Amino acid sequence: MDGLVDDIILLDGATAPQQLDVQIGGGSMIAYTCPAPDKETENEDSVAAIPYGPDAVVLVVADGAGGLPAGRRASQTAIYALRDSLNNAMEETMLLRTAILNGIDAANQAVLALANGSATTMTVVTIEALILRTYQIGDSEAMVVGQRGRIKSQTMAHSPTGFAVEAGFLDQRAALHHEERHLVSNFIGTIDMRIDLAAEIKLSPRDTVLLASDGLTDNIHIHEITEIIRKGPLSKAIDAMTSLAKRRMTIETIHQPSKPDDLSVILYRKPYRKIRGNFAPVRS
Repeated sequence: MDGLVDDIILLDGATAPQQLDVQIGGGSMIAYTCPAPDKETENEDSVAAIPYGPDAVVLVVADGAGGLPAGRRASQTAIYALRDSLNNAMEETMLLRTAILNGIDAANQAVLALANGSATTMTVVTIEALILRTYQIGDSEAMVVGQRGRIKSQTMAHSPTGFAVEAGFLDQRAALHHEERHLVSNFIGTIDMRIDLAAEIKLSPRDTVLLASDGLTDNIHIHEITEIIRKGPLSKAIDAMTSLAKRRMTIETIHQPSKPDDLSVILYRKPYRKIRGNFAPVRS
């Protein structure tokens, strides 16, 4: 497991599972990554948390494109370029939204500059105090789930099946079994990269934030994910999700999805204390 690398927490799980449980940005984060079962090449996923001042954190999952050269190098290059851009933005006291957009553009240019045909998805979540925003490129996923299981925010996969689900032509269950579910239409490292920027939302008490590569979302139904993460310790939730995903990857059945792939997950929550009938974040 990689620890603090300058001002970034980075996991890449190149050849073996890695997990990290830390306090960052005024909240609790647990992250996990591992290569696909029986995979002979390295894990192409990279997972990162980047602090942006005392009360903000940037969470990132990047999934190097399978079948393209140097997928792992692409995902790490993108994350480090984003980190460097955020460091420069902090010196200029730039708004985080502007800093992220500039950083994603820098990541795209950095992967293009590798000039080896590689590419990566990138899903970014920023959390400033209780304000959350998502930035999406590709088919990794971010979502916010309330304690009762209500999905308060969810990114859309940039893929034919993702667009079909969003348009109502395909339901989530059918999408997991669709023959084109592996296709992705938007990457970091391409000249036509685009950023799907969501509106801000305010986190409520005991909301759980999830980021995951498609190794999770191609093997576990959304309703299963929400039920697992909506309450209880984050460590228990991440163990349950990753165990189920890996089991599905290795045991194919007619009724359940099964797609062997690298697997990466971040779970994040803000702790709360009650003050005069209202909830406020506890500073770590």
